[in-house]
Amino acid sequence: MVIADPRSHGGTGEPGSPGRAVVIADPDGGEVVVEVLGGAGPFAVRGRWGRRLPTGRRELALSVGYDGAEPASGTVRVSRSVAAADPWWLIPGLFYGENRPAACRRVFPRFEAGADRPGEMVSGRWGFRADRAATPAVMVWGEGPGVALIADEESGLGPTGLAFEHADGLATVSVLFPYREYPVTYFGTEPPLPARAAEQVWQPGERHVLRVATCALPADRHAYAPVLREDHALRLPFAPVEPWESVESAAGIAAEGLFRWHYDPDPGVLLETIGFDREVSGAAPQQVDRQAMHVGWVSGIPWAAALLEHGLRRDRPEYVAAAARVIDFICANLSPSGTFWGTWYRQSGWSQSWSRTKGALHARTLGEATLFLLRALRHRPDPAWAAAARSNLEVMVARQRPDGNLGTLHHAVTGEVLSWSGAAGLTWVAALAEAGHLEAAERAGDYYASFVEREFIYGAPEDVDLAPSSEDGYAAVIAYLALHRHTGTGRWLDLARRAADWTLTFRYSYNVRFPPRTPLGTYGFATRGADQASPANQHLHAYGLVCTEELIELSEALGDPYYAERAHESLACFRQFLPAADGDLNAYRGMITERYYQTDCFQPKGMYLTLSHSWSAGVLLLACERVLARAGAARAGSG
Repeated sequence: MVIADPRSHGGTGEPGSPGRAVVIADPDGGEVVVEVLGGAGPFAVRGRWGRRLPTGRRELALSVGYDGAEPASGTVRVSRSVAAADPWWLIPGLFYGENRPAACRRVFPRFEAGADRPGEMVSGRWGFRADRAATPAVMVWGEGPGVALIADEESGLGPTGLAFEHADGLATVSVLFPYREYPVTYFGTEPPLPARAAEQVWQPGERHVLRVATCALPADRHAYAPVLREDHALRLPFAPVEPWESVESAAGIAAEGLFRWHYDPDPGVLLETIGFDREVSGAAPQQVDRQAMHVGWVSGIPWAAALLEHGLRRDRPEYVAAAARVIDFICANLSPSGTFWGTWYRQSGWSQSWSRTKGALHARTLGEATLFLLRALRHRPDPAWAAAARSNLEVMVARQRPDGNLGTLHHAVTGEVLSWSGAAGLTWVAALAEAGHLEAAERAGDYYASFVEREFIYGAPEDVDLAPSSEDGYAAVIAYLALHRHTGTGRWLDLARRAADWTLTFRYSYNVRFPPRTPLGTYGFATRGADQASPANQHLHAYGLVCTEELIELSEALGDPYYAERAHESLACFRQFLPAADGDLNAYRGMITERYYQTDCFQPKGMYLTLSHSWSAGVLLLACERVLARAGAARAGSG
């Protein structure tokens, strides 16, 4: 079907302002609006619809030509709208509903109907560059069905933009060619940067073909899942990922990094960060390293447990001894309230979590430490470890509310629950289930199910407060797979599937185009399989490898290979960019960054953080060991 409208002209230039437009009927119902914002002369628009795909998606190919006599600026905006008093937005990896809960202390873009407080990053209208999104798509639901627009990261007009606005009971989603960021630009800083826009100056007679896919969405907010799954399959042939190392080799590199660089036997810690540059301004190397260790999350027991498993498998007694010493040190120093502490500092010893609340320990960090301590005990039984695990578990069961909530912030001395907000307790569900506290685990699973069902899980990472994050998704997948594994209940399997779908909204489905002279561009880093950390922390990270085994197990339970494929995709992604020898990537062998900058946030696009994080090496090692163990078990079973 071809559409032509000789009446099409430029709009007024400001996103959200009215202007003459081409209205194109969707063959499946509804309409698409095409405008040229800021254009000073006549523009001609012709469109052709593609075939209908199983989700209802169709591609609209737009031929846009400028027929003016003089050069003119112009941004092409393609929009769809739904009636909505209270809209729910989704830009995968970037924007979820209101995005920032009102009580969240970390400041980043928040939607509020009718608001215009850009200095506070609160607005009823937002525009973003597309490389901030894990899939370049923008969706909205009203009180009933919704709509989606999907594009590519770039077009012939440069970087694409994704936008939405709400006014007068109408929710509108848009794709912009090229992008505009408004009302401010988020760079991970306060205050935000001024609004930015890529400019397109049209020459007389200039024409471009722009492609946008669109579909209607059922009223269920989870309707994004089949749309994104279909989109991932469409992009797959055009987004190759070529790992630099085999799984076995990557495991060896990561293990050496943990032992050689992060492990300090005095007193027995995995230091959180190590600088790539060991001669910064002539200072002692230790001055660029973070002399601290969390008990879980960014350091501590989870990654010591991975090193323990690797050391036992590869017969590396020095690795086994190092891992055991780290776990010993943590288990020997419980807080007065009976749980682990949050963080150890070389200068001051054991202390609280990264929280503004005095004395607070964070439930997710404690839960992750306890869960992986239980798993370490499978490889190396130890009475002191078992006692520490038991203390943590019993304390948390005693604090659990009747409705199942396990709390978010716990006082290190008194044990008082200081905050019940968010879903930080999700990681405890798996720990409780694996330790045999099934009643408490199921009550918690029931409580936190509402976060999964609302498609808005938040509160897991200490550093972003109540922001939604990919780490909330990992915790939910681990929790509900554990409940299903130990009970066989179908409801828990369904929640695990829903949680996995939500988690995968953060996973990049395409390869970002990096400037060729940046490090990521020079090395050809492929981003498919990497996760956006969160809407507040817009960089790519590898933490999703923490639930590699659970995603594979989910596929087996469902008889659906999709989740296992996405798990292996992520492991392939992070077997790139590994320093296998001293000097590689301006690092030393085994130093692994936590941040890959795929968009302009914190650092310019194409850079990477020149710090090695113990969790970055640890989570890669964990995923490799779990994949190798499963492969070994499969070989043994077939033999």
